Amino acid sequence: MNRLYPVGIQNFEDLRSRGYIYVDKTSLLYTLVQTGKYYFLSRPRRFGKSLMISTLEAYFLGKRELFKGLAMESLEKDWAVHPVLHMDLNTEKYDTEASLENKLELTLKQWEAEYGHNPDEYSVATRFEGVIRRAAKKMGQKVVILIDEYDKPMLQAITNPELQTKFRNTLKAFYGALKSCDGSIHFAMLTGVTKFSKVSVFSDLNNLRDISMVNQYSEICGISDAELHQYFDEDIHSLADKLSIDYTKACGLLKENYDGYHFCYNSVGMYNPFSLLSTFANMQIGSYWFETGTPTYLVELMKLHHYPVEEIEHIVTSGPVLDSIDAASTDPVPVIYQSGYLTIKDYNAEFENYTLGFPNREVEQGFLRFLLPHYASVSVSKSPYEIQCFVGEVRKGDVDGFLSRLQTFFDDTPYELARDREVHYQNILYIVFKLMGFHTEVEYRTSRGRVDLVLKTSDYIYVMEFKLNGTAEEAMQQIDEKGYASAFASDSRKVIKVGINFSDETRSIERWIVA
Repeated sequence: MNRLYPVGIQNFEDLRSRGYIYVDKTSLLYTLVQTGKYYFLSRPRRFGKSLMISTLEAYFLGKRELFKGLAMESLEKDWAVHPVLHMDLNTEKYDTEASLENKLELTLKQWEAEYGHNPDEYSVATRFEGVIRRAAKKMGQKVVILIDEYDKPMLQAITNPELQTKFRNTLKAFYGALKSCDGSIHFAMLTGVTKFSKVSVFSDLNNLRDISMVNQYSEICGISDAELHQYFDEDIHSLADKLSIDYTKACGLLKENYDGYHFCYNSVGMYNPFSLLSTFANMQIGSYWFETGTPTYLVELMKLHHYPVEEIEHIVTSGPVLDSIDAASTDPVPVIYQSGYLTIKDYNAEFENYTLGFPNREVEQGFLRFLLPHYASVSVSKSPYEIQCFVGEVRKGDVDGFLSRLQTFFDDTPYELARDREVHYQNILYIVFKLMGFHTEVEYRTSRGRVDLVLKTSDYIYVMEFKLNGTAEEAMQQIDEKGYASAFASDSRKVIKVGINFSDETRSIERWIVA
C-alpha cells in the first residue's frame, strides 16, 4: 500500500482520519497542557505550527478516537471537552488597516453566532472578552484559545512603520483580552514566525510563557534524526534506490539539505518537515521549503539598512536580540533568524553569545539565489544560466571571461540599490561566488592586512582587491605591496591576482588587471 505523506496538510483530524503518516508529538503536547496555561511558540513557516495547533484543538474538543495509537491515548484519562476559540491569521493579505479589521470582524461574528452577542460591546477587544466569558458560561468549562500566526499582519507591514503601528495597536488591545479574562480561560497558545517586543503586542501579555528557545520543547515542531529513522527508514531506502545511491549517501543528502535547525544551544538538530515530506512524496531532492514563499520583507530590510550579505555566515549576537524583535530596530538579524534562514550554530557561555549560520544547503542556496536579482542587474529567469557559465569560466581560470560576465550584473544597477557602493559591490560578488559553490571569503585576513575577496577552486586561488573611483593599477599595487598572495605560497594551486576598479559614475566595473 502506498504511504501517504501529509505535505501541506495542517488539519490533525483530516490527517488522522485519512491515514497519513503522523510523527507523534502528543507526549510533548500533554506535558505542555499539564504544566502551564499560557504559551507562545515561534518557529519558521511550514514547520508544523498549524498542525500542532490543530492537534491541540482536537485534544481539547475531546476527539479521543483521533489519538488512537498515539502517546496521548495512554497519557490522558479525562478527555474533558472545552469550548475552543481558534483563529488563524495566516489566511489574509495585510496591506491596509481595513484588512486586519475585516479579518477580526469575520472571526468574531463566527464566534458570536455560536456563543451570543452583546450589542454594548463595540470594539474588537471588548467583543473578544464577551465571547470568552459567554463561551465558558454556556459550556460549563473554561475556554481554550488557539491563535495561529499571530504576527502575520505585523510582519507584512515591517517596512511600513505607520501601518505597523496601527496593526500593533489593534492587536495589542485584542490580545489583551487574554489577560482580562484569565478566570474564564483554561489554556491559551499563540504561535508565529516572529516575536515582537517592547512597545509591541507582547507588552501586556507578560503572562505568556515563551517556549521558543526552551530545550525541553525544541522538538515540538519539525523532525529529529531519531524520528526520521523511526518513521521514514523505508522511505530513505526507496529514495536511495530511486537516486541510484546507497542508504548512507541518501541519509547524508537529507542531512545536508534539510537538517541543522537548532532553536536553542545544545538542542537536537531538526529537519525541515515540509522539505523532508516533499522529498519522500516526490522521491527527489529539491528546494521545497524555499519555493513555497519568498522572503521579500527580509531583502527589503537588508537593503534598507545596507546590510553586508557575507556577515550572515558568521553572526555573533546575544540571546535577548534573538528572542524578540523591536519594531523600531534597524537590525535585520532577529527577523532573519526567527524566519528560519539562520539558526544557532554555537554558544559562548562566558559571554552568553550565540553564533548563527545557515541551517543547511537548501536554505543557503535558496536565500542567495533569491537575493541575486534584488542586488544585481539580472533577471530571475536568466540567473541560473549566468551562474552556470560563471562556474565554467572560473574553473578554467578564464578571468577576463567571468569578469566580463560579472560586469553585466553591475550594469544599470538602480541608483537606490547602490547608495552604499562598496557594500553593494561586495554583496553582489559574494552572492555570485557563493552560488557557484566556491569557497569564498570576504575581507580575508592575512598577517599584513585584509584582502577584499579570496576565491578558491580546486585548481586556482583568486586574490581580488577592489577600488572605488580609483584605478585597477592601485588595486594591484596594494596586493603586491601588502604581499597578499604570499599567504598562499605553500598551496599547490595557482594563485591569480586580480585588481578591479569600480566606477561611481557608471555604477559598474570600470577596468581590471590580472597577474
